[in-house]
Amino acid sequence: MRFDLVDLQLFVAVAETRSITAGAARMHLALASASERIKRLEVALGVALLKRGRRGVELTSAGESLLDHARIVLHNVDALRGDLAAFASGARASVHLLANTSGISEYLPKALAAFLAEHPRISIDVEERESGEIARAIASGAADLGLAAEHALPEGIERIPFSEDRLVLVVPRQDELAGRRQVDFREVVSRDFVGLVTSSALHAHVSGHAAKLGARLRFRARLNNFDAIGQMVAAGIGVAVMPEVAGRRCARSMKIAVVRIRDSWADRRLAICARSFKALARPAQQLVEHLRKGARQLTSTSARPRP
Repeated sequence: MRFDLVDLQLFVAVAETRSITAGAARMHLALASASERIKRLEVALGVALLKRGRRGVELTSAGESLLDHARIVLHNVDALRGDLAAFASGARASVHLLANTSGISEYLPKALAAFLAEHPRISIDVEERESGEIARAIASGAADLGLAAEHALPEGIERIPFSEDRLVLVVPRQDELAGRRQVDFREVVSRDFVGLVTSSALHAHVSGHAAKLGARLRFRARLNNFDAIGQMVAAGIGVAVMPEVAGRRCARSMKIAVVRIRDSWADRRLAICARSFKALARPAQQLVEHLRKGARQLTSTSARPRP
């Protein structure tokens, strides 16, 4: 059974747009040519891939299966091209890593810097995504590795525990909540907030849970890092939700207090994830091992009693 990469690219385009016409346009093919390619693909496979209707097309069960495999094949081809191109520039390979806001801001910079220093011929392409998006990207083969909240990962994705990632409320030290150990998020949704920019994964996560309570958070300011947010909170501009590790770090130098959020969605654990760790290319496996060692160090550090 032989597959043409153009046919696979076309099929993915048709599946994503739910239209042969739109898929053909995306691939810069004539409609008749695109339609003939899809028909030949169905004949070669011996199954119907699409259900055609007046409003477009729907995937059959076989079509859904092909879509998953086609995305993986095309991702691997892109990775192959990238790795071979990297040889010309002196690099050996690259790893595509997705991480949520906490991972990118608090855990990965130091870990990745150490890894890249040890492996000068490996590069890492890091993107920030919400944990649910990371799970979908890993499942579809659109990325090599992820660092995401474990609760968002389905059973089919392999994972290695990395660290706790509890979300907390940060308030000015003089605030009435500063003396509380924990608070229900419902109690504070009507407050003024300081948060990350709207494109951040954490912003989407927190705003989504506010919406479930029937509230829309009111942001006085949006910034791009937790230190700037902490300074705004200390000045009394509003309260903020951030990872506990960031909140306690900021509290050491700023006049803010950290209050735990009682809601279950705030009690998160980060995990390194992949479709299959054994199937990863060697550079990605090396990165996994590096992050695994870092996770053990984080665990031993967090196990020490706080002063």
